[in-house]
Amino acid sequence: MVLGEDWVAPSGAVDEDLAKGRQRRSYISLNHSPLARKIITFNLLAMLVMVAGVLYLNPFRDSLVFQRESAIVSEAELIADVFEARMPLSAPVNLAAGDGLDVAEVMRGIELPEGATIYVFDAAGNLLADSGAVGTAPRERVEGLGVDSRSTMLTDLLNSAWDWLTRLAHRDPGAAPPVDTRAMAEALVPQVAAGQTVMATRRNTSGATIFSVATGLFQNDVHVGTVAMTSAAGEIDKLVRVEREQVLQMFVVAIIVSIGLSLVLASTIANPLSDLAAAAEIGRDRHSRKMTPGRIRIPDLTARPDEIGRLSGALRGMVAALYDRIDANEQFAADVAHEIKNPLASLRSAVASLHVVKREDQRLRLLEVIDHDVRRLDRLVSDISNASRLDSDLVKEEEEPFDLLKMLANLGDHLGREAGAKGVEFITDLPADPIRITGLEARLAQVFVNLISNAISFCEEGDAVRVWARKRENRVLVVVEDTGPGIPEQALSKVFKRFYSQRPEGQFGDHSGLGLAISKQIVEAHGGVIWAENIRPTDADITSEPLGARFVVGLPV
Repeated sequence: MVLGEDWVAPSGAVDEDLAKGRQRRSYISLNHSPLARKIITFNLLAMLVMVAGVLYLNPFRDSLVFQRESAIVSEAELIADVFEARMPLSAPVNLAAGDGLDVAEVMRGIELPEGATIYVFDAAGNLLADSGAVGTAPRERVEGLGVDSRSTMLTDLLNSAWDWLTRLAHRDPGAAPPVDTRAMAEALVPQVAAGQTVMATRRNTSGATIFSVATGLFQNDVHVGTVAMTSAAGEIDKLVRVEREQVLQMFVVAIIVSIGLSLVLASTIANPLSDLAAAAEIGRDRHSRKMTPGRIRIPDLTARPDEIGRLSGALRGMVAALYDRIDANEQFAADVAHEIKNPLASLRSAVASLHVVKREDQRLRLLEVIDHDVRRLDRLVSDISNASRLDSDLVKEEEEPFDLLKMLANLGDHLGREAGAKGVEFITDLPADPIRITGLEARLAQVFVNLISNAISFCEEGDAVRVWARKRENRVLVVVEDTGPGIPEQALSKVFKRFYSQRPEGQFGDHSGLGLAISKQIVEAHGGVIWAENIRPTDADITSEPLGARFVVGLPV
């Protein structure tokens, strides 16, 4: 995994203005990076929603409430069993008259949890004793039993904020009357049926939870009274608060970790993107001012195995392609100027001579030179126009599947007549099965017309031109051969350059030298290759006289 800016680039490959910007920038500049702020904000929002949901749903509170309800029910039933065990087996019992059982004495011998209260009622529902008034046995301290109520200033602050939000969500406590635990107990007494235990849960004005439970007292299956028990206010809320503090502590730790990881993540995304944008902006501003524009230097982040590395590589490739195109256009413009100067110089000389010559035959000769140079300029301008539009045309036109052999056969029929008129034998050797490729049929036809026409133009009467094609796995090879003079060795590497032309003397000025350059551009735009070579009697002897020239075009199928 690549973190931060752990890529290395030579100091000379980094723009000076970009290097200064990096020095001014901290590890992560939140005030200058909207993307970094968004990453941190969204991560924190997700964390806040999760913690708020946990605190709002209170899953641990529901579990603690159920456990406390079960415990207080068990305690109330055990206390009822104590009272029933002190009753005589056969003598009648009247709790109201004190016959058979001294309720106050039994109550004083019971140990109760801190804050809990016992109420005893007779069979008619009248209160007989209250542990708050009568008293109970002192509860012995148990070592190791208790709630860890440790807290921090931060958790106290978060708890206060949560309590404030809770109070906003509930009605005003001042509007609710205080909870009377005796009234809670008396309300449960009529609901106690034979052998049934009932309980209720209420909150006091401060929001503390109070549990109350009531169960019957029986002697020989005869209902003689009721025992009710209420818990201390807020004992369950203390446990919930402890659980909430633990959640909040983990929340604080998670927030710190999330912010740290978000900063690291933001630095791995925002800083490289900022460098890429800054490099493009520096180049744009320099070129807009037209003051020592220089070349745009895109930072090299290709070592990163992620989308930013891909973006850096794509931008560097795009900028390199643009500069290559600019250099090619500049070179093309220089070549065009050079090629046009030659016929213009010839025209200027012919026109100047036309004013001074007196003989008619010399005037006619000069007029022929002027006509030849004008046609040469016209042909040159047309070819230059076609070559300059070629790139955009190749991008705009839609590629379609077509039968390459059918196209070659049609070209052979047409150009074969031209070769026959010159006394050149034209031979085609094409497979019987069609070969379908996807591309621009008209443009590829232009390539083969140029290659075949060139072959015919270099042949004399009695020579031959052969066109053949073969399919090789995922490529098709189309070869144009002739038995002409061949290509000079020093020209093999130049024939595809623009404006290069080496023709017989009789054909001087009849070609612009752009045909093979255009053909190579079209073939490479289709993902193919093209090359030229001489046909020799043996490949071992490169000094032997060539038997002709061969042009090979390879296209993907």
